[in-house]
Amino acid sequence: MTLRSVIAGVGSALPRRAVSNAELATQVDTTDEWIAERTGIRNRYIADASETTATLAHGAALKALEHAGIAASEIGLIVLATATPDQTFPSSATKVQAMLGINDCIAFDVHAVCTGFLYALTVADSMIRSGSAKTALVIGSETFSRILDWEDRATCVLFGDGAGALVLKAEEGERGILATKLHADGRHNELLFVDGGPSTTQTVGKLRMKGREVFRHAVVNLADVLNEVLAEAGLESSQIDWVVPHQANARILDATARKLGLPPEKVVVTVDRHANTSAASVPLALDTAVKDGRIKRGDLIVLEAMGGGFTWGAAVLRY
Repeated sequence: MTLRSVIAGVGSALPRRAVSNAELATQVDTTDEWIAERTGIRNRYIADASETTATLAHGAALKALEHAGIAASEIGLIVLATATPDQTFPSSATKVQAMLGINDCIAFDVHAVCTGFLYALTVADSMIRSGSAKTALVIGSETFSRILDWEDRATCVLFGDGAGALVLKAEEGERGILATKLHADGRHNELLFVDGGPSTTQTVGKLRMKGREVFRHAVVNLADVLNEVLAEAGLESSQIDWVVPHQANARILDATARKLGLPPEKVVVTVDRHANTSAASVPLALDTAVKDGRIKRGDLIVLEAMGGGFTWGAAVLRY
């Protein structure tokens, strides 16, 4: 039998404060109609000063562990995807490790922006299959509200904060991660980036994006990588039960589904309620669809994302 990384549990966590488009319109030169028509977003969650990337990740991890029915002491690996860590160092993963009361395990962050969770999942899967760990926590957590320019209505309305997590366990059988594909092309840095950093400006900086160019690349890259990962797994798109995409923009989700010939009812959409939560968006959407009963054991699922860098990737698994 083949050793695979099987999803044993999922969980998510959101900040306490929900911010609707109508509330945002009282602070930013925008309207509910303008945001909803262009992005599909109607709500997002914004972290307060007591809520950080690590605390949200910890909350999501606890729910994933509870869903899996395992103790934190069984975790041998924590991979946390984030572009907004609590500190430059140490990693937010080690903070989560301490919060969970785990005295010793492998723990580190992965930084690939919105594709971060797919990168983290692929790394954890490789380490499980190599025998480096038997049980892992893979987390995507972000507090993107900290790096938004609230005077730039083209970007600040798009993002929110949150965290999603899953527990992976080494098991033999047909379930688990079947294939992953990752890509990066650093030539497009200027299209989506943060204009700060400790090595350059010594400041955190703010997010900057050329939306039309990002949209164009996203539709092509996501369709290509989905075809790649399906081919790697020996599957056709018609066999897929669910696509759980990065929740960037409803238009990108629609365009990608059309390009692949996928019916919209197979695409899990949560961008309307969570906005774009970067590395947290895929696990947040996965948890939503598992907990509301749409995704069931045995379903074939494709996860996909694209983010700044550019980075992009996909994974196909049997839940």
